Amino acid sequence: MGFMDTLKAKLAPAKDKVSHFALEHEDKIGQRLDKAAHKVSHFALEHEDKIGQRLDKAAHKVDTTTKGKYSSKIETGTGKAKETLGRIAHKGDGMTPPPAS
Repeated sequence: MGFMDTLKAKLAPAKDKVSHFALEHEDKIGQRLDKAAHKVSHFALEHEDKIGQRLDKAAHKVDTTTKGKYSSKIETGTGKAKETLGRIAHKGDGMTPPPAS
């Protein structure tokens, strides 16, 4: 029996307990996740500009540190992060987030 087989055998009872707990408390878990998602969305909406500025600042720092070697990848990643921020911030408000700059 290999290491992974031993590990799986030892974790099986815990997996069953977690699955049972999740099924037993499914409604409460769902409500708490919804509440947390709402808080994250509200925070992102309230601080969208500041978060975007920090993303730009971090991207600039990384770009400077790598001496421009990964500029296009950094720009792409920053753009995707800002798009995601916009989707999170405007989730459920019926508004289309502004395009990432």
